Amino acid sequence: MSAVCKLISSRDNPLVKSLIKLGASSRERRRSSTTLLDGVHLIEAYRDARMGTADVLAATECAMERPEVRRLIESTPARIKAVLAEPLLKHVSQVVSSSGVLAAVRTPDAGPLPERLDDGIFLEQVQDPGNLGSVLRSALAAGIARVLLSPGCVFAWSPKVVRSAMGAHFRLRIHENVDIGELTGRARGALIATEPKAARTLYESNLVRPVVWVFGNEGAGLSERAASAAQERLRIPMPGPAESLNLAASVAVCLFEQVRQRSAAGTATHRKRLTSK
Repeated sequence: MSAVCKLISSRDNPLVKSLIKLGASSRERRRSSTTLLDGVHLIEAYRDARMGTADVLAATECAMERPEVRRLIESTPARIKAVLAEPLLKHVSQVVSSSGVLAAVRTPDAGPLPERLDDGIFLEQVQDPGNLGSVLRSALAAGIARVLLSPGCVFAWSPKVVRSAMGAHFRLRIHENVDIGELTGRARGALIATEPKAARTLYESNLVRPVVWVFGNEGAGLSERAASAAQERLRIPMPGPAESLNLAASVAVCLFEQVRQRSAAGTATHRKRLTSK
């Protein structure tokens, strides 16, 4: 683990230039397979998930006065550790009110899709970073390990998505540029899409079985090709006057109905075993 560097106060410093470029350019983040983490919580999540060694770990002079930041800097492996003059962080960070500590880290490669898919979520053309981050948080909370993104989705490792997901990235396998056609021969259970006019409701379907959920763009919904790939379509009952739920809310409702059904099935199986003894 490297020692903390001396104070960097010039915007012309090569390290600062590289961080500014990384923070400002999606193309650079994709090219370098690197992203920025801003804040103690995200960097702790990265460290605790044992993702490896950060490229850069930097904090402002002010932030270094806080014990939790000093402990974070000391306990997180990084190739370069630096203290930045206060004005420099404003040029690097994408956060309006930065916590004063950030890291540049390599984004993990999820590897190839497995030959057989159990549970997962497929997202088509999802554009909003906050929506994607919320979906990732819900997936992690519901015990879903894989999230599959079609070409045209927002970059999963953009700083806005990473902040919104609150560390979920480091516990999931996130596959990008996945074509819906790749799922039809791999899904062990059903490909299920939501449809406001579907005949059956979410609560009438068997979600104890393996399910790969298929969700579309926030405004346009699913393409015809993706919709036709779904083997089942379900609607979320909405007794109120709203026309629809947003993407993140729809995903959460579906996933936690799946959790409820599986929990109930597990409880019923456990009771059956007890009474049979």
